[in-house]
Amino acid sequence: MIATTLKGKKREEILSILEGEEIGMAEIRLDLCPLSEEDIEEIFSSTDVPLIATCRFAADPAAERKILRAVASGAAFADVEMEAPAKSRRVIRSACEEWGTRMIVSFHEVKGTPTAARLEGILKEAFAGGADFVKIVTTAATESDIETLFSLYDKAPEGKLIAFAMGPEGRRSRLECLALGAPFTYTALSESEAAAPGQWPFREMEEAVYGPSKVKPLSPVTLRMPSSKSFAQRAVLAAALAGGESVLSGYSPCDDSEAAISAAEALGAKVVRDGSTLRITGGSAPVRELFVGESGLLTRLLIPLVAARGGEPVRIDGEKTILGRPLAGAHDVMAAFGVTLRPERTGARKNDCYLPLTVCGPIIPGKAEIDGRSGSQLISGLLMALPLTDGRSTLYVTDPKSIPYLFITLDVMKKFGIRASCEMEGDEDFAETRDWGLCTGITFKINGGQAYQAAAFDIEGDWSGAACFLAAGAISGDVTIEGLDTSSLQADITIMDILAQAGASLSTLEDGSIHVQRSPLEAFSADLNNCPDLFPVVAVFASFCKGWSTLSGVERLRHKESDRAAAIEEMLRKMGVDIHIEEDVMTIHGTGLTERILTGRLLRGGEFSSCGDHRMVMALRLASLYAESPVIIDDEGCVSKSFPSFHECFAALKGEN
Repeated sequence: MIATTLKGKKREEILSILEGEEIGMAEIRLDLCPLSEEDIEEIFSSTDVPLIATCRFAADPAAERKILRAVASGAAFADVEMEAPAKSRRVIRSACEEWGTRMIVSFHEVKGTPTAARLEGILKEAFAGGADFVKIVTTAATESDIETLFSLYDKAPEGKLIAFAMGPEGRRSRLECLALGAPFTYTALSESEAAAPGQWPFREMEEAVYGPSKVKPLSPVTLRMPSSKSFAQRAVLAAALAGGESVLSGYSPCDDSEAAISAAEALGAKVVRDGSTLRITGGSAPVRELFVGESGLLTRLLIPLVAARGGEPVRIDGEKTILGRPLAGAHDVMAAFGVTLRPERTGARKNDCYLPLTVCGPIIPGKAEIDGRSGSQLISGLLMALPLTDGRSTLYVTDPKSIPYLFITLDVMKKFGIRASCEMEGDEDFAETRDWGLCTGITFKINGGQAYQAAAFDIEGDWSGAACFLAAGAISGDVTIEGLDTSSLQADITIMDILAQAGASLSTLEDGSIHVQRSPLEAFSADLNNCPDLFPVVAVFASFCKGWSTLSGVERLRHKESDRAAAIEEMLRKMGVDIHIEEDVMTIHGTGLTERILTGRLLRGGEFSSCGDHRMVMALRLASLYAESPVIIDDEGCVSKSFPSFHECFAALKGEN
């Protein structure tokens, strides 16, 4: 990325520049700008442009206090020179850790370029002192000086060094350092405002980086996300089971949610559409067959629910990829509650079930222990169905996965008048953090004899679909997403944590919208066991985060709409990304976008298969933004399963609307 140094500017001037110049990143020279501490707070808290707070201790006796104010106000980076007092460095280091600011320890030599040994010693000393990044700037008199300086890139951790030379001889090094892996370089607003000899004007550097390339920073865009099908399908079925009329607002159609509406109507409910509002009057009608389209969630919700109705056996059928996806563990889980599943074909593994199958109830209340490794969807169906029985049930889930979706189910049930209790368990770390990833078991207790009650329900926006656009904003854009709930139970809200860990610039606006802007990105680690739908997009995102990122939860991907693990690996390898899968962990080597552009290592285009998987389409379209040639996808229409307007939103992201 390109950071623009601002010096000699007043508060109003700085704010105007940050709002209007479309600069991607800025360094605020607090020692060279006439700013009060209140000015500093306003500047660093009022923008998502990643800002570096720099204040030279030798030039300003209030340097420590000013930097601390900037850190507490939202600085992305705090630059402290090595000559600063050791105590001040420790204090600022502590503040950076508290506020999530990354610390740059910088060394400047205006008289020349020290020896390679001396520079390597400085590098080691800076990292030993707690630096997240090290900046080493010397003055070059010869080509050899630049070579000496650049040799440090082989000694430093990937993406953690910013090293270039000042002076006329070193001018080109300010661009070339980006190709060597520097997360950003420094420019001036204009030639006359250079903060050091040889500093480029911002526009000239921008042209040098992006001008010859097909890839440019994305223009600012605001997008609205569709409703969450996870909430919509549960709410539609709950409303169908309820007496009276339920009003579901905020609905937007997709194939899976439309299949849920069709199933509700087949079960006897009356559905009236009024724009984005559904009015559903519950009812009961005899049914012998239900069609679930391609929805795995709908399939697993309906199996227990139709069993709870008793009566004649019900055949459940679907289409496309759902017919090839095993309903792992369904036979044993339903048998524990007296339900028999009769699939019309079986798999290679014992007790594998496939659609079409016939459900033979009734469901019998009782106690059962269920292995949660196969996912949460069938458990969600049981949670919705067991209150309709005439007795008390206890459901103990071991090694639970996709835990947030279980709490979505409980939340929807509660809105429709159904109560169930749950107790989570885990080790001491879980007791302290309540981190769902550390949960080893959940006990649900459900009283029978309950009835669903009509309700008004607002269907929230979809975090799964938003992930692609949030990732694009973090890599190269300026994206605002409307229609999301930042307190959502949706597991895919985890994308916010992932982007933040990678260094993305994120904020929640006053109207609840999410804003993300491009920023230097670094490798991260993420446990995606509870949110496997994020895997394809996050894998592409990791390809632009400098270093090795690790994503765990691969085994959750094997029986989605595609074998997503294999599909992701094939996609990224074909695009030229270094990716490895070992057991449950995927590791991806990322390279920053500017480095890719300058070294000619953009992603490779070509013909790709979506494997009929809507999440793979989203990942492929994200990758296409940063490919050297077109990315041609064999089946883009399958995205209608969850996000029919995805392609329109993507066109708006690219500025084509």
